Amino acid sequence: MSDRRTGILQAATRVIARRGVRGLRMGELAAEAGVSTALIYYHFTDRAGVLRRTLEYIGDRADHYTAEDRPAPDQGGHQAEDPRADLEQVLLLELQDTAEVRENSTAWGELRASAVFEPELRQDLARSTHGWVHDIAGLLSQADPGRTAPAHAAAAERLTALVEGLSVRWLSGSLPVEQARRLLRGAVAAELGGPPPGGDGQPAGAGFGES
Repeated sequence: MSDRRTGILQAATRVIARRGVRGLRMGELAAEAGVSTALIYYHFTDRAGVLRRTLEYIGDRADHYTAEDRPAPDQGGHQAEDPRADLEQVLLLELQDTAEVRENSTAWGELRASAVFEPELRQDLARSTHGWVHDIAGLLSQADPGRTAPAHAAAAERLTALVEGLSVRWLSGSLPVEQARRLLRGAVAAELGGPPPGGDGQPAGAGFGES
């Protein structure tokens, strides 16, 4: 992808995160990206094309920041660390209190909400969601190989839906990020049949100050 196209998609993500999908106007996007509206139409054809490519860009960026701290596979292609810990880490990296994750998660939430009213978004959003669920199901199969593929898929749906819900509550100020992360750890433990976070009998939702 060219630097100019990437710059436009970065700007589109910022505008969507700030103003929502309905607030995305080609003129404002051009000003945000520092380009002409003609160049935007040249690269993306129309507004629907901008939204489609921005959705892909948001997904790619999430893939990057959820993978950057994961251990590299060994020579046999297997993860060197505990696959349960790997699954938990990938999900928890969606709840990082950084500018990039805040912007990405906010824009994703805006696209998700707008798909209710903009049918042209639904197919692309469904495809992106399916890819995310498929990836998490793959990690679940490594962490709990005794379960069936449909069971892994159902668990992946639950966990990814929980991440989205926790993100909305965190980003809207209804839930501290530390509490959101603790609740997610508890959900992973419940799906895999392991002990709750900490292993000391404390409920997963107790306390707000732990990370």
